[in-house]
Amino acid sequence: MMIDSHCHLDRIDLAPYQNDLGQFMDHLSDEQISHLLCVSIDLDSLPAMWSLVKDFNNICISVGVHPNVKLTVDQEPSVDDLINIAQHKRVVAIGETGLDYFRSEGDLSWQHQRMRTHIQAAKQLKLPIIIHTREAKDDTLKLLREEGADEVGGVIHCFTEDWEMACQAMDLGFYISFSGIVTFKNALSIQDVASRIEDEKFFIETDSPYLAPVPHRGKPNYPSYVKHVAEKIAELRDTSVEKVCESSTRNYHRLFTKVSEFAAQE
Repeated sequence: MMIDSHCHLDRIDLAPYQNDLGQFMDHLSDEQISHLLCVSIDLDSLPAMWSLVKDFNNICISVGVHPNVKLTVDQEPSVDDLINIAQHKRVVAIGETGLDYFRSEGDLSWQHQRMRTHIQAAKQLKLPIIIHTREAKDDTLKLLREEGADEVGGVIHCFTEDWEMACQAMDLGFYISFSGIVTFKNALSIQDVASRIEDEKFFIETDSPYLAPVPHRGKPNYPSYVKHVAEKIAELRDTSVEKVCESSTRNYHRLFTKVSEFAAQE
């Protein structure tokens, strides 16, 4: 069985499944997908996300605002805002948050402050943090250190950096999560990390509906395509797909301990 550790289920086109999430989840079960983490990118969409997943015990969610979401100063969530919203029993993580210097320009101090706010909330909640970072390697690591993110740890999702950053992130208690990008021919530095990382330190994800892996590149992405990520990592590590899935699943439950607690309560 596999876990898609990062998807945006509320943004996936369910038309091929008659817009029926139950039918979609049955398909995922047939594809050996046991669990999904539906990740928030803004707070306005959270009520609809909760409503969408409420009947499915194998879907958990996160609370956060993506660094590419522009808000006014008055709209920015405070630490208390995030803490209050994260009281929902399905919430197992804070994020995704982080820094993105690829899509944003100019004074990005607001991204820095937003990331700090999320880390502070995560520490008070004792929840792990989901980090998005793009072309912001040094500042991402700097903020994680300055805010003491190692107290709760987390995951660098959709990893696009190099071995040096992976090592520094892992030293701070973060896992490295590989998306469909690892299957791209030009993703050599990411493939290098995937080949070298310890079994105890990585996840697999889709980031669906974005970044579909080969052989679906350029098309809408779905959680079932996480199998292609697992297959590529197995190839790079000269091991079995089963071992990759076992390692990533075990690591997922180790970080997101609330997943197991929630399942036990149901």
